[in-house]
Amino acid sequence: MGDVAKDLAAGTIGGAAQLICGHPFDTIKVKLQSQPAPLPGQLPKYSGAFDAVKQTIAAEGPRGLYKGMGAPLATVAAFNAVLFTVRGQMETLVRSHPGAPLTVNQQFVCGAGAGVAVSILACPTELIKCRLQAQSALAGSETATVAVKYGGPMDVARHVLRSEGGTRGLFKGLVPTMGREIPGNAIMFGVYEALKQKFAGGTDTSGLSRGSLIVAGGLAGASFWLIVYPTDVIKSVIQVDDHRNPKFSGSFDAFRKIRASEGIKGLYKGFGPAMARSVPANAACFLAYEMTRSALG
Repeated sequence: MGDVAKDLAAGTIGGAAQLICGHPFDTIKVKLQSQPAPLPGQLPKYSGAFDAVKQTIAAEGPRGLYKGMGAPLATVAAFNAVLFTVRGQMETLVRSHPGAPLTVNQQFVCGAGAGVAVSILACPTELIKCRLQAQSALAGSETATVAVKYGGPMDVARHVLRSEGGTRGLFKGLVPTMGREIPGNAIMFGVYEALKQKFAGGTDTSGLSRGSLIVAGGLAGASFWLIVYPTDVIKSVIQVDDHRNPKFSGSFDAFRKIRASEGIKGLYKGFGPAMARSVPANAACFLAYEMTRSALG
């Protein structure tokens, strides 16, 4: 139980560091993902990431870049505590004997197991966050007449519970969320361990410098998004889809329609901000986790 408590504390601090560094990038990513495809002869609402930043700051001020942060901030402790704690318990299960170093393949397994657990928590949190972030992107589109303006995270939750099927409505997009979290975390933790062992020259990584941990964490985070980004796009469009007049019947329908209307590049809308976010945010997360875990003994 001592290790569980330490993972809970370190995961919480790591998650807070990740959120503070990465949320503005995430806001721009979701705005680009959720903006409707323009009609023939029309330009998209945002021409790219920098244009989305400029329009967001002009319309909403710098605070607009942190819109939707309340929901993940309220649950960041639980999310990262679950992620790192389940990973820690999976490590105990797969070790050949207590204290044995884990192989990279074993870290892939541990990451996948943690991904299963966090998907359940991530889905409703992501739905609330995406709806708040996407409001301005949807404004002025054909969906504006049915789009709901939300006052904050609790307002989104109340509306979904009241109008979209109760608790089930909060888990809209669970399938693509799991499709993102399970392989994504498997890759991320596997790459993180592989890089640490590479930098350390062996399986003992306890003496790595902060710089090495930052590089390993940043590249591990980038590998997460590199592998699962199209799944994240599908998750976002499903979660912001209008409940009363849905465009998509499910994940595969969303994939087919996006590819048909926008091509493969439609599955990579917002990829630039996502990758720009992943490196500093995950570097901060892993560094904060490792430093806290080391300080706790």
